[in-house]
Amino acid sequence: MRTPRLLYAFLLLLLVSSAKAQTIFPDIDVQHYTFAITLNDEDNNISGKATIEIKFLNGVSQFKLNLVKKNSSGKGMLVTEITEGQKKLKFNQDDDVVNIISSAKKYSKHSFTISYSGVPADGLIISQNKFGHRTFFGDNWPNRALNWLPCADYPSDKASVDFLVTTPDHYQVVSNGVKVLETTMPNHTKLTHWTESAPLAPKVMVIGVADFAIQQSGNVNGVPVYSYVFPEDKEIGFKNYAYAPDILAWYDKKFGPFAFEKLANVQSKTIYGGMENSSAIFYYEDSPEAGKADEELMAHEIAHQWFGDAAGEKTWANLWLSEGFATYMTNCYLEHKYGTDTLKKREEADRKTAIGFESRHSTPVVDSTVKSDFKRLLNPNSYQKGGWALHMLRRKLGDTLFWKGVRTYYAKYNGHNANTADFERVMEQSSGQDLHQFFKQWLYTAGHPDMKVIWSYNLDEKAVHVTFIQKQTMLFNFPLEYSIDGRIYKINIAQKETSVSIASVTKPVNIVMDPDVNSFASFETIAQ
Repeated sequence: MRTPRLLYAFLLLLLVSSAKAQTIFPDIDVQHYTFAITLNDEDNNISGKATIEIKFLNGVSQFKLNLVKKNSSGKGMLVTEITEGQKKLKFNQDDDVVNIISSAKKYSKHSFTISYSGVPADGLIISQNKFGHRTFFGDNWPNRALNWLPCADYPSDKASVDFLVTTPDHYQVVSNGVKVLETTMPNHTKLTHWTESAPLAPKVMVIGVADFAIQQSGNVNGVPVYSYVFPEDKEIGFKNYAYAPDILAWYDKKFGPFAFEKLANVQSKTIYGGMENSSAIFYYEDSPEAGKADEELMAHEIAHQWFGDAAGEKTWANLWLSEGFATYMTNCYLEHKYGTDTLKKREEADRKTAIGFESRHSTPVVDSTVKSDFKRLLNPNSYQKGGWALHMLRRKLGDTLFWKGVRTYYAKYNGHNANTADFERVMEQSSGQDLHQFFKQWLYTAGHPDMKVIWSYNLDEKAVHVTFIQKQTMLFNFPLEYSIDGRIYKINIAQKETSVSIASVTKPVNIVMDPDVNSFASFETIAQ
């Protein structure tokens, strides 16, 4: 995900309330959700009936699902009935969970229907767009689906999903998957049914309900690509959302087949600049006007369809497998389209951002210390430094082995979840190389090589003497390129101090560290 004008998401999110601590239910594995949601124009109350198919991983006498209870301000969901078949079940609601009294044997499968209603405290954003028209947009990341959907609201429990949405008949509805029904109903209402067969985490299960203008902007290997924009932005929106088919086509070829049956790019009204909801990406409401400035935003969110959505992270500590991948794959797409210099400039900017963040918050990319407010992980460690880890891995392995490994990783975890150790294992198996040290120092360790480089020229020896000093306490082991008057040299840095002498008839005019921007390091170069 990204924020408007490519500001960092965590800055914006400081302005909104924190997500609740995450509750994980080890006894259940949700197989499928069917959410029947009714919306209206008179007030912000929604009514829902959720049918949830569950496989039990252990024998239980009761179990829990996430759903925020109605609070003293009147916001939240009130559960009125829970049934299994014709049997009514006993239940009680706590703050953000529903306790359901029902026995189940290990590995048995059961289907439960939860009837509820209320005003969403969050998660489903009901508001007016910039043109004064009423809109409804799901906005679940990281664990805010529980504000309007009964679910297991964490990334490691994926399930297929159906949304049956009843609305006033002037709205159009977009959601995950494919639309299988749109039919008029009594009292000027309409029922729209979307179904998604691929397993999703609740963070990317959404509906978008608004007055939309809709256009099919392309078809990529049988996958239709659509633009959903507010009618007032129809002309400029259709034009500027037209980047999507080319982006999708390049990723499809590079990573492996797209996992979903359509791709919709949707102008929305939520708190994020871009949110990678599976097959229905939501963008900030001024995005149609941004044009080329937001080509990279579309590239970022579309990359998430592979990394973050289809192949997701098991835990939030591994968020870089989503955001770092989307950051770097965006850079690779723009390299493909605009050339290598574009990649260098973007990696240089990403390095500067990540090192700047490190000076204020020294934590590793895989940060397991964050237990509740997962929006704190929307920071340059997860995005830019995670992307840099992939960039260095690509340079270490070479393009052939790197892209082979990425495709293998996606193929293995499409529809599933992985952690960093899983990705490391795939890359080691694909490349035939031991990558333990690489992953340990760049992803599990805070900091970076902070280099002081001292050079001098000895006229008598006709040689340049260069000393590389790691100023930080923990030493890194990494290859470093440098150029002397345009000629590239390479040295491996592993010790506190490393020196080298290079023959040169004349005194160098220019010595540049990391000229091709391949090392996540900072440099102070001193001539003596």
